[in-house]
Amino acid sequence: MASRKIAFIVNPNAAMGSTVREWPRIKALATERLGPFQALLTAGPGDATRLTRLALLEGAELVVCVGGDGTLNEVINGFMGEDAPIRPGAMLGFIPRGTGCDFIKSVSIPRELNKALDVIMGSHARSIDLGRLKYRGHHGHPSYRYFHNVTSFGLGGEVDERVNRTTKLFGGFISFICATLISILIYDKKQIHLKVDNGFDRTVMTWNVVVANGQYHGGGMWVAPGAIVDDGMFHVTVVGDLTVPEVFLNLPNLYNGKIYQVEKVTTLVGKRVEAHSDQRVLLDVDGEQPGQLPVLIDIVPGVLPLIVAQ
Repeated sequence: MASRKIAFIVNPNAAMGSTVREWPRIKALATERLGPFQALLTAGPGDATRLTRLALLEGAELVVCVGGDGTLNEVINGFMGEDAPIRPGAMLGFIPRGTGCDFIKSVSIPRELNKALDVIMGSHARSIDLGRLKYRGHHGHPSYRYFHNVTSFGLGGEVDERVNRTTKLFGGFISFICATLISILIYDKKQIHLKVDNGFDRTVMTWNVVVANGQYHGGGMWVAPGAIVDDGMFHVTVVGDLTVPEVFLNLPNLYNGKIYQVEKVTTLVGKRVEAHSDQRVLLDVDGEQPGQLPVLIDIVPGVLPLIVAQ
């Protein structure tokens, strides 16, 4: 491991700012286990993507992300060009330090620091799929980005917008459930035309559409119990035309793995998802809110070597 060129991308603001206090201890333990490495600390949105790309272009063979799902998403976008990885074969490690860290529930990466470092030392890579989406950015311009976990549109985008402009002082679960409850009360269902591969092609009245590579998002919501990160397929969950009382009645099924049993919830599997609407429908991309419909999402199978436990 010591002969491999390693870069750490660190979000000091992760976990409500506690990562900046933890970083000296993380750095000391990582140096002891992995040998010398380059440490690059982010200062704002987009930095993790830029710094990851810089590290890879300068020869990094292993990039370790220290942060939450949002930081991990930025790092992954640093790995990827528009159509392919910018440094094929470079590996990604993850030390979870976010308020939610939903993705580690779908892969074998421990939250505890020493165990996470043990996994990185083991260098066992799982080639995971990524989703690639083309969408309308906030300024109306066509944009693209990748996601490793979940993209949703509808209520999910509204919740992201609410969470990201309020405090996460009480952690991921409380922040997201509070934002979800408020958004349900003020949100109007949207009419969205949805196409999945060449099979499903219709207009639906929906609260939210989830396009999942991982199983969880939103601080523990189990939105796609069947999703597998390296099966080459998206698992799509369409929360249909429920009444507000029906939504509240079925909220426990968002967390207990029984969402597929809810009447008016449709589940689909596919490699390509298209959606558009005459209404304003916001996107949720790995917990961030980068824009709105229309969107085209396709799967990029087995493209990123992620270090996981054996």
